Amino acid sequence: MLTPDYAIELPWLIFVTYWLIAGFRVNKMERREPAGSTLARILIMVPAYYLLFSHDLDLGLLNLRFVPYRGWVFLLGSALTWFGVAFAIWARYHLAQFWSASVALRAGHQLIRTGPYAHIRHPIYTGMLTAVLGSALAVGRYRALLAFVAILAGFVWKSIREEKLLASQFGPTFDEHRRHTGFFLPRFS
Repeated sequence: MLTPDYAIELPWLIFVTYWLIAGFRVNKMERREPAGSTLARILIMVPAYYLLFSHDLDLGLLNLRFVPYRGWVFLLGSALTWFGVAFAIWARYHLAQFWSASVALRAGHQLIRTGPYAHIRHPIYTGMLTAVLGSALAVGRYRALLAFVAILAGFVWKSIREEKLLASQFGPTFDEHRRHTGFFLPRFS
């Protein structure tokens, strides 16, 4: 039976499906961060997504609503979720064979500057954070806000590590790209 929750669960299902399929078309790994860093992020992110999507958690105050349930709030949250997922997929499409779940460089790695990468250095995270924020708004509970904060922290941490790796690989080219793009939000220059 379809419930309103599908309005935010379906775009995430599409997101995961696209990620799994696109994951078969990546170049061989050349350089990656230590496994411990990836594991640490997973230990932050997985519980956060669980907080966001779990329906039966008894978390006391975290289950209270930070926004009253209103149809328009749920629709706004759902729209943000769909938009964020679509944006992340668009960014993932442009990153193509150079994408990695960990901080890494792939064989023949290039600095991507097309699509959303023309204005944002980490547009996949921009899309995912928009989708998480939309889902949190639709869920409307403090646990969802806590999930957003944890996921944001995970993406900031990962992005900083990615930037160090890209700077070491691409040097002045990456520095110039950094001057003309925003971290998670666009910079039009």
